[in-house]
Amino acid sequence: MSFDASIALQILIFASVFSACQAIYGLVSVGRAKQVVNRRLTLARSGLVLGDLIVELRKQRGLTKDGVGRFAWRWLADLVVRSGVPFQPRRWLLTMAGLALSGAMIALILTHNWMIVPIAGLGAGTLGPVMFLKFRAARRAKALSRQLPEALDVIVRSLEAGHPVPTAIALVGAEMADPIGSEFGMAADEIAYGAQLSQAVANMAARCRHADVDLFAATIRLQDRSGGNLTGLLKMNAHAVRERQKLRMKIHAASSEGRASAMILTSAPFCVLTLLQVTNPHFYGDVIHEHAIHVGLTVLGVWMLIGNIIMRRMIDMRI
Repeated sequence: MSFDASIALQILIFASVFSACQAIYGLVSVGRAKQVVNRRLTLARSGLVLGDLIVELRKQRGLTKDGVGRFAWRWLADLVVRSGVPFQPRRWLLTMAGLALSGAMIALILTHNWMIVPIAGLGAGTLGPVMFLKFRAARRAKALSRQLPEALDVIVRSLEAGHPVPTAIALVGAEMADPIGSEFGMAADEIAYGAQLSQAVANMAARCRHADVDLFAATIRLQDRSGGNLTGLLKMNAHAVRERQKLRMKIHAASSEGRASAMILTSAPFCVLTLLQVTNPHFYGDVIHEHAIHVGLTVLGVWMLIGNIIMRRMIDMRI
């Protein structure tokens, strides 16, 4: 049985390329992790005094210097803070204008109806950024839930070593990655600037808007007012958060079929409509401009929206 050297050479080339890709991916991942960990620390080392540092950190989160949301609409202010996206008004306005212009152009190309152009532009320029902020807020909430037990373990070990609570909180802010690192770091900065421990933790809970962080803040406030074994309470908190995380994962797995069905049923009509408009713009002929067709499509769109809301209610299980 003869051995083909070319096959062995191809296998070696494939293995080398695969190993090189893994090495590059590992270096990039480590570099990004270090950058995330040092994002707040880099700002702290830039020479700002503590008061200016707190104001700058709040500004980047979409808060005023007093810790109040910048937007008049409460839900929008909370969404901006929870998302963790750096608050840059000029860049945000340019992005919204670009999305609005793109949405209007796409609507004009697909429908050739000038009445739909402003509606599409307004929807793309407003709904697009809001959906992006909601996506980032949901992803950040998952990261907080995943990192909080480890942060509580760090605090417990620091307290068992004899450190005070503010030092333990500052240790989490210095050693852990975002988002939990920045949140605890901001709380530590507020404590160092003169805020009460309970107030700093309450501010952190208000920024996160997360049930697990609210539980940690309630534990700190309770121990600060009535005393008790904080180490034991935080160990119980860490265990409770881990159990709730397991339950969330089970619910996510149980509702995966419903979520997949909802996405397929929602996206299928739009995909088919886009494909028809691109491949055969005259497929519907002249009937697409009839008033009855417009009314029917509107009714179908509203009916689909109602169905999506019902399906979301069915699969949106919260603890």
